[in-house]
Amino acid sequence: MNEIHNSSAPRWGYALLVRLHFYAGLFVGPFIFVAALSGALFALTPQIENWLYYSELTTETTGTAKPLADQILTARSHIGDAATLAAVRPAPEPGETTRVMFAVDGLQPFEHQAVFVDPVSLDVRGELVVYGTSGTLPFRIWIDYVHRHLHLGEVGRYYSELAASWLWLVALGGLALWWRRRRSNLTPQVANERGTLRQWHSGMGVVLLLAFLFFSVTGLTWSKWAGANIAELRAQLDWGTPGLNTELIGSTPQQHQHGAHAGHGMSPVITAGEDNAAAYDAVLQQARAAGIDAGMVEIKPATNVSRAWVVREIDRSWPTQVDMVAVDARTLTITDRVDFETFPLAAKLTRWGIDAHMGILFGLANQLFVAACALGLCVMIVLGYRMWWLRRPIRSDQQRHRPQRVWTELKKAPAMALVVMTFVALGLGLFAPAMGVSLAVFLALDAALALRDSRRLKVP
Repeated sequence: MNEIHNSSAPRWGYALLVRLHFYAGLFVGPFIFVAALSGALFALTPQIENWLYYSELTTETTGTAKPLADQILTARSHIGDAATLAAVRPAPEPGETTRVMFAVDGLQPFEHQAVFVDPVSLDVRGELVVYGTSGTLPFRIWIDYVHRHLHLGEVGRYYSELAASWLWLVALGGLALWWRRRRSNLTPQVANERGTLRQWHSGMGVVLLLAFLFFSVTGLTWSKWAGANIAELRAQLDWGTPGLNTELIGSTPQQHQHGAHAGHGMSPVITAGEDNAAAYDAVLQQARAAGIDAGMVEIKPATNVSRAWVVREIDRSWPTQVDMVAVDARTLTITDRVDFETFPLAAKLTRWGIDAHMGILFGLANQLFVAACALGLCVMIVLGYRMWWLRRPIRSDQQRHRPQRVWTELKKAPAMALVVMTFVALGLGLFAPAMGVSLAVFLALDAALALRDSRRLKVP
């Protein structure tokens, strides 16, 4: 780094940033690469999934759809009595199937066994595992689990949190290095492979910076430890997503009616039992009358007689339709509702951010944007590794070109700068433990390498 001598700015700060950027890229780079590549595949594959499961998702039968009760009984007859009915997603449009979703032993959290029923002919079109509100099917579930935890369960979530925790810091650090070199003319225009790679690496980083920051922040909201801290912070600031109250105990139907949304003049359903198929049609009808007008909806039965049923919109494209109502199936009254338009701005931004991260907010344009940014990040990581390989020390020049070390540069820093960096590191470590632990590992490794270098210098 002979060019550093030409800068009037403190040498230690630049050298320290270079070394930390190097460590993060070298050791966290593989995790970021896997997360980015799997994220790109997830964003690009909805159409592939629709093609793979075309027979389950669609039907060519035309005519009037049968009541949900008949469709549920068909699904129940197909899957057997051991499964527990968890939710129903009526066919959104003619030519599509109804999903009758069951809780089955052996599935992962948020997974259900879905029976796909032709709403007109009542034929069972197939049976698949589905995941989450998005209703992801097996092909994309596999990709999603790579992205989330490498199919390792809770232990694997360390990897995705590590990647999300460092991505924003590496991106901002890269921007600072690019700006410093550009302003101080520290990087001569050399016509060699490493110079060309650096130009591409830094240029792509600057162009994609905002996307990287967005993916890092939204990714952290799903993480286990940092995500829990973010959720706590949102709760403290009252930025949380409003919840739907399904409690019925200690209140009468009249106390829960919401004006025009109440079920005046309607005959009550006899019971709200787990598998009361007839209740689904009546509950959905009342929810429609209450303003749940999206084509994509989900009906969840009450877990017991003291709880209301939930009918919610699940269309998270643009415009976002995620309104929901609680329905007392005994009296067909609306006991509570949550409308997206009443969400606090922070909750709306969270909803849009997550959906944009998944590539579903603006359809194909969102998919292509996510995939392009993620693949760009993969290319940057490969370029970074190539630059490191070209610059790696070899035995013949190890003594002539002594590598920079973090601890060596920290010794040159003013006391106040050390105090500030210590508090910042501790704060980031407490907020994002995966980052804190990995930073401690980097510093320990660097200390060991610095000690080895000092011993080599003493050897005659």
